[in-house]
Amino acid sequence: MLNMPALPYWRLSNFYFFYFASLGALAPYLGLYLQSLHFNPDEIGELIAITMATRIIAPNIWGWLADHLGKHVILVRIGSILAFLCFTGIFFYQSYLSLAIMLGIFSFFWNAALPQVEVTTLAYLGKNTYYYSYIRLWGSVGFIAAVIIFGWLLEEKSIILFPFIVSALFLMISISSFFIPEHPTQPTTEIKHSLRHVLRHSKVLILFLVCFLMQASHGPYYTFYTIYLEQYHYSRTLIGQLWALGVVAEVLTFLIMHRLIHRFGLRTLLITSLILTAIRWLLIGYGVEWISIILIAQLLHAASFGLYHGVSIHFIHRYFVGHLRGRGQALYVSVSFGMGGAAGSLFSGYTWHSMGAQFSYTFASLACVIAVWLAWRWVGHE
Repeated sequence: MLNMPALPYWRLSNFYFFYFASLGALAPYLGLYLQSLHFNPDEIGELIAITMATRIIAPNIWGWLADHLGKHVILVRIGSILAFLCFTGIFFYQSYLSLAIMLGIFSFFWNAALPQVEVTTLAYLGKNTYYYSYIRLWGSVGFIAAVIIFGWLLEEKSIILFPFIVSALFLMISISSFFIPEHPTQPTTEIKHSLRHVLRHSKVLILFLVCFLMQASHGPYYTFYTIYLEQYHYSRTLIGQLWALGVVAEVLTFLIMHRLIHRFGLRTLLITSLILTAIRWLLIGYGVEWISIILIAQLLHAASFGLYHGVSIHFIHRYFVGHLRGRGQALYVSVSFGMGGAAGSLFSGYTWHSMGAQFSYTFASLACVIAVWLAWRWVGHE
């Protein structure tokens, strides 16, 4: 436990747990659920891309509101409740157009929450931002719990349970948001810069481009990984366990993140995460028939999300200070998980059937190689 009495550790951790538990239900199994509704790979890629694309706009709107109102947690509560209500539309609408509209509106509100919780968490941590990972790891624990339990349920029961379980998790997110206290606004002596001023720096723009490429490379993984393994006769229980294994590796990374940052620095860790992610996609694309290779690839999730996300959060917190922190975190989500995630989902959806899985994963690996060069050349030189 962190030795900071003013930190609402468990209330923040509780929100992370349920938020990422919902992601543990959505990311591995939304594509499978859409497949059960007889959508083809192009349509699945497009529908999942919609949930990513709303992150391009939504977090920035909510971030602007939060920074101007100075009330981050209230917007988290509003967004969480409206996301839950909108998602229940999945029980009534199952055509392509109706699902596209429902997923777009739902994700607009769902994407409002996390960046503002990140701002609140970092505000409570103050100068102790290196301990962010001790709180964030509970999100990984939630993801693990959801993906294992859900995988077992889908094996024993039916994919029809998908909307019921995900709706229940969104309800728990809404409830947990009411236990997070608003961090009191403190007077600051920092020089106030405009958002445009910060974005004029090449180091910031290149960092965002690296984040875009990194998340775009995840397209084949988040859209088709479960379907890919099923094609090679992996059971849904085993698939759930493989997803969970990756997040266990992520948790272990979060536990030692502050030590890694102190020892190696943000730039070295970012480049390392990109290199290992490039290797991971090749292992999945070309080694799917061998469980030993897939196990190694899943352990590399420690780099492709745990190491990368922890480092990125610290970079954003460093570059966007004071009144810009809400919008800084929102831009990070928008550019990486929004633009990058949507581009990756669309590209993998369009190439999966026509070019094959190996092409999709090879292109994902190439995106990481380009990001390595950009990070080595421009990111982290202070």
